[in-house]
Amino acid sequence: MCLLCDLKSSVAAAPRPEHVWSARRAFLLAGAAGAAAAALPAAAQVAVGETSALRNLVPAEQLERAASQQYSAMMAEARANRVLLPDGHAQVRRLRGLARRLIPHATPWNRRARNWNWEVNLIQSPQINAFVMPGGKIAFFSGILEQLRLSDDEAAMIMGHEMAHAVREHARARLAKTQATGMGLSLLSQMLGLGDVGNVAANLGTQLLSLRFSREDETDADLVGLEIAARSAFAPSASVSLWEKMIAHTRNGGPAFLSTHPAGPERIRELQANLPKVQGLFEQARRGVQRSPT
Repeated sequence: MCLLCDLKSSVAAAPRPEHVWSARRAFLLAGAAGAAAAALPAAAQVAVGETSALRNLVPAEQLERAASQQYSAMMAEARANRVLLPDGHAQVRRLRGLARRLIPHATPWNRRARNWNWEVNLIQSPQINAFVMPGGKIAFFSGILEQLRLSDDEAAMIMGHEMAHAVREHARARLAKTQATGMGLSLLSQMLGLGDVGNVAANLGTQLLSLRFSREDETDADLVGLEIAARSAFAPSASVSLWEKMIAHTRNGGPAFLSTHPAGPERIRELQANLPKVQGLFEQARRGVQRSPT
């Protein structure tokens, strides 16, 4: 999810969902983090650590339900404004074709993702942007495809990046950290059974619209997305050419997609350092595609 707040000006927000859970339950969920955490795939090649255990303070099912409602409302508003491109549009078919190749290699990073109702939509807008919401709800803006003239490999790097945010549950962790920071020591006291947090999840849907990932989350998504794309037979080198194109647009203030990301040269160096780790995965996947019947 890369700058959802930009979407608020063009797509209306849905009514916020009302969900309630007790602080005691949240504490128990956090305590069970070791068992509930989405483990790294055994064959993972990029060097990323486990996802934050704090995310267990936010029940995944409730967050995904809130995200699904918010996403559906945004797509409905986009359709009403005639900016949601139809299923038969060539670029929509293209993006969904990329997703079909990527999803099987994204789900090993999170066992719950196998049961998600993944969605990919395209909004007609000059914005150079894309985003994901929890539960695999992805949207691209047409500007990112048209203005950057993305190849399939480059578009797959963006989609892999967004899928990585979802399967690594960055939004869930960021919301938990925001709640913990805002409530401070009083929250800890309540979690220990000395009080009731109350309706902690009441504003989940609204918060998802303004959530920004940390630089660490963005780097994590870059690397996990790189591996997902390589395993799907998309050229790892496209990750570098993609960001070179992104950086070229900074002369005019920069794409929204870059706003919270690591600096261009820094991210390119990180990606280049990881290309050798996934090149073999790409070559193996490409051979498999070539052997497949047409």
